[in-house]
Amino acid sequence: MNTPRFYGHTPMDLAASNMPGHLIVIEGTDGVGRSTQIALLKEWLEAFGYAVMDTGFRRSALTGEGIDRAMRGNTLDNFTLNLFYATDFWDRMEKGIVPALRAGMVVLADRYIYTLMARARVRGVPARWLDDMLEFAIIPTKVFYLDIDVENLLTRVLATRELDHWESGEDFLREADRHDSFVKYQNAMLGEFRSLASQYRFETVDARQSVGEVFETLQAGIRAALVGE
Repeated sequence: MNTPRFYGHTPMDLAASNMPGHLIVIEGTDGVGRSTQIALLKEWLEAFGYAVMDTGFRRSALTGEGIDRAMRGNTLDNFTLNLFYATDFWDRMEKGIVPALRAGMVVLADRYIYTLMARARVRGVPARWLDDMLEFAIIPTKVFYLDIDVENLLTRVLATRELDHWESGEDFLREADRHDSFVKYQNAMLGEFRSLASQYRFETVDARQSVGEVFETLQAGIRAALVGE
């Protein structure tokens, strides 16, 4: 990566930074298998001698507990909740991602700003407001998007747990049945992700494949990205 690039405004303290590391993002909706792939990729990269750091939403010591509390109580409007998430992201970027990239590490991000964009857009938050709020984000080395259809996603989620209030969009949808709400919300989310994949040139991976097949595809893509850099 060396000199980092940003989506908009470059933070002053990062303007002249040298960051020889690599930021690899795994994107996709809830239940698609991101965390499983992150764990496999971390072990694989470390076996080849790479120092690896993984990061994900709500891991900031500054905001993580507050976001969890706000979500449990459903107490914040969409704009305030997104500002909360942006603060979480900035804190993790400043205290975790940037130091790791400066040290030459590979950073594996389980979701990035694109999930925030997708979630907010389906809830009616203006795209321009989101872009302006998140313009300080570092442009990743590579973004992989795990794509799936709602039917396969629903089967996968129900095989391990019950449907969740937030992943079903019940905070703003008014469907009588949680199953119907999940289908409607996830279809909207997948539409936004596919639009973002085109806009930001993600590498799309068919997540309907087995865990091993998805892993092999990600291995090949990451290997090419690291060699290319």
